[in-house]
Amino acid sequence: MQSDRQSLTVYFDGACPLCQAEINHYRRQEGAGAIHFLDVSRSEGTLAADLTKQQAMKRFHVRCNDGSLLSGAAAFVAVWSTLPRWRRAARMAALPGILAILEVAYQLFLPVRPTLSKLFRRLRRIRQRRQEAL
Repeated sequence: MQSDRQSLTVYFDGACPLCQAEINHYRRQEGAGAIHFLDVSRSEGTLAADLTKQQAMKRFHVRCNDGSLLSGAAAFVAVWSTLPRWRRAARMAALPGILAILEVAYQLFLPVRPTLSKLFRRLRRIRQRRQEAL
């Protein structure tokens, strides 16, 4: 559960190498202490009355401090709003029509995510083997 210091809970698929890389990037950002990152691939069943593990594995979700649940582009914007270096992107997303465009882009990305994840995993293994050979 969130502490008073944490304003968001981010639900992410830690089994997805793309997702893991993105979350690791966010974790290194100034302000990340205000975010609780929850790897749903390691969780059991229902995460909350309004969010199951299956739902959280399929799509990016964020629980705000007020209890509201956001998903997709709106969830990313909530994270960006919390991280000082990303606040400009959050402000741009607040411009008329931009959030809708981001949501369409996210929905187009979701079906290709498994293929991109496999490719990312394969490239990471190749790079690791090269480093081990040096």
